[in-house]
Amino acid sequence: MIQYTKANIRTWSIMGSSGTVGLVMLDIAEKNDKIFVMTADQSINSGLARFKETFPTRYINAGIAEQNMVTIAAGLAKEGFNPYITAQAPFITMRCTDQVRVNLGYMQLPVKLIGIASGYAQGEFGATHESINDLSVIRSIPNITILSPADCTETAKVLESISNYNNPVYVRLTGMVRNPIVYKEDYNFEIGKAITLKEGSDIAIIATGTMVYEAINATKILEEKGISVKVVDMHTIKPIDTNIIKECNDTKLIVTVEEHSVIGGLGSAVSEVLIQLQNHTTFLPIGIDDSFVNADEYETLLCNAGLKSEQIADKILKKYKGE
Repeated sequence: MIQYTKANIRTWSIMGSSGTVGLVMLDIAEKNDKIFVMTADQSINSGLARFKETFPTRYINAGIAEQNMVTIAAGLAKEGFNPYITAQAPFITMRCTDQVRVNLGYMQLPVKLIGIASGYAQGEFGATHESINDLSVIRSIPNITILSPADCTETAKVLESISNYNNPVYVRLTGMVRNPIVYKEDYNFEIGKAITLKEGSDIAIIATGTMVYEAINATKILEEKGISVKVVDMHTIKPIDTNIIKECNDTKLIVTVEEHSVIGGLGSAVSEVLIQLQNHTTFLPIGIDDSFVNADEYETLLCNAGLKSEQIADKILKKYKGE
């Protein structure tokens, strides 16, 4: 059983969500001999060196051949194994769209796709490595559950939860090393059920991935101005928690925040629920504009996209005041 001690949570945070994968998979594989791990030449980035040494017969480095890897994993799943496969997010999703669509979506083989370095995490390599459209692509494929953990603690929760989950899954990991901590201790996690981190009555901020931490900090700025803010961690993008969205509809403004394009991601998923309500509140999606950007450092890219807490608070305040 995975131990959610302060020491482990601190270690995971230092290693980042990608590095957390390898540590957590060791614990999961010890208890389930059907676990099989594959990677597209990302053993170091995914922290899988110790897994390779410990379980050499349940590990394959497929090389930079993500499409082949997805197909092999589908075959393993067909034979009763529980395959987790890791690669950089843009390549395990968009490069492999056909394999994912047919083998996971259509055939419903329970492969677990782990997309490391999503969003702008690989932004120093330019637009080819920026994973800001992956939710749009995978969300449109039937039968695939999509999870987007807020921090490394939740990454561990997600990996543990899907070990006995008999459906295809895409896990979207955002952020870098020294990932900010949202969850400082063990807590209840359930696929498809969002977590309310803070209650509020004026504004509801629904965030996912790294943006949960930024949303929490943005809330502090807004509350200094006398605004009551509800904060929700929407860790499951599909199937989305419609009940929590309906609860948020009681506020004066719903805001979504994501390290993803404003097209097709969390904002789109929430709006698709809101538009079906007879009366819905004002809505503000915050994310990455519909464009490609040049290579730059991670924090610079976030700042340029307006995804730091001060910028988020400013956008929300202007919308709330009707400016």
